[in-house]
Amino acid sequence: MAQEVEETMKRIQSHKGIVGTIIVNAEGVPIKTTLDNTTTVQYAGLISSLADKARSVVRDLDPSNDLTFLRIRSKKHEILVAPDKEFILIVVQNPVD
Repeated sequence: MAQEVEETMKRIQSHKGIVGTIIVNAEGVPIKTTLDNTTTVQYAGLISSLADKARSVVRDLDPSNDLTFLRIRSKKHEILVAPDKEFILIVVQNPVD
């Protein structure tokens, strides 16, 4: 399993414009990252909280539905969030026009 995670992170990181990737556990604690510690902790805490809120919104609108992906775009970065039951994958990339 660890080998698969490592290969997936390398594959994602090899794409053009990727700034970094973070894997966060269900408690919002970063498990694996390609970013520096300060940035990782900041993204992990804020994005896991946002993903929880987004999941609540989706379920409030339709209890049989669930959040599968979240994309946030700002002037500087695009943040791709893939939540799962036990983990959250966060990818930070430079937006492509």
